[in-house]
Amino acid sequence: MAIRYRLAEKQKEIGEWRQYLHRHPELGFDTFKTAEFVQQKLQQFGCDEVTGGIGRTGIVGLIHGRDRTSGKVVGLRADMDALPIIEATGAKYASQNDGKMHACGHDGHTAMLLGAASYLAETRNFNGTVAVIFQPAEEKGGGGKVMVDEGLMERFSIDEVYGMHNMPGLNVGEFAIRSGIFFAAADTVSIVLKGKGGHGAFPHMAADTTLAACHLVTSLQSIVSRNVDPVQPAVLSICSFQTKTRAHNVIPQNVELLGTIRSVDLEVRDGLIERIQRISQSIGTAFGVQAEVKIETGYPAMVNSIEHTLHAIEAAQRVSEAVNDDMDIVMGAEDFAFMLNARPGAYILTGNGDSAPLHHPEYDFNDDAISSGSSWWVEIAESRLSVTEEN
Repeated sequence: MAIRYRLAEKQKEIGEWRQYLHRHPELGFDTFKTAEFVQQKLQQFGCDEVTGGIGRTGIVGLIHGRDRTSGKVVGLRADMDALPIIEATGAKYASQNDGKMHACGHDGHTAMLLGAASYLAETRNFNGTVAVIFQPAEEKGGGGKVMVDEGLMERFSIDEVYGMHNMPGLNVGEFAIRSGIFFAAADTVSIVLKGKGGHGAFPHMAADTTLAACHLVTSLQSIVSRNVDPVQPAVLSICSFQTKTRAHNVIPQNVELLGTIRSVDLEVRDGLIERIQRISQSIGTAFGVQAEVKIETGYPAMVNSIEHTLHAIEAAQRVSEAVNDDMDIVMGAEDFAFMLNARPGAYILTGNGDSAPLHHPEYDFNDDAISSGSSWWVEIAESRLSVTEEN
């Protein structure tokens, strides 16, 4: 069990790549400079093919092994996009793009996969082909789905695919994974309550959308506790309550509620949506206001293949003594689900240490995690494309 020596030697350099990416965060599909940086690095490493413009700004690099006659291709995917958050880390490499920051560690994911690509392109201690995939718009926009829809798997003949994400709270060098459903499905809910605005001193002359919305929030957030089987994971959170007025004495004409729905079971997902619609309409009627409900289907549940989870575990065990192979289901969502729906594979978590949580303005990727993360990528590639064994 050990970190690849060459990757340990290159950790400082890979960290410098990561800090460059951290200084220059980009959102969604607009990862143009990030993609340019990635493409230049892959070309410098000597990748056999480097293709851009997949999923708008996605990049795929192909690294051929010693013997390509097996034709097998293993995909390794990292995400590149940042978040619309004002950074509060105080780091010397803090974001130079106002209102944008790498608050989820995608800068680290990209750097770790670049480190693995440099190693694999140099050593080529495998047969077949490694496809390193750099994806935009994981946070919002479903870049993984767009890349799959544009023929990622077929165009590069990818047979299986693997992903990795950092996790605050896990020790650096530690890995965690589970087979089957690992991350939840995510949908969004928007509810607009339309009433009759008025003066706060004369509520009887208005149709009070604020009062209706308060009752609605309380009722919606009781759905999981009263309508979902307690053994089924589910979350319904109303996260935003908005009006267009800031006055102390004005009852607003409209109130908008925004929220997120998380589930892992399709029947539970359908049940949550049905109850949201029914309760919204009923409360709207009770308070004399109109409820307009819009629910958008987002990322599906992410499901690890049982077989490929075992491969991921074995690779992790060659890197670290700390591997949790029965991690709890994560109620966060991940658009790597689209790639796992297209090809078998697995997704693993690696420790970021005692850091601020993901999506927090003080979060920062831990560069000490680079060598173990890059080593795991290399272990997966070399073990699945072994020069001595059938796969």
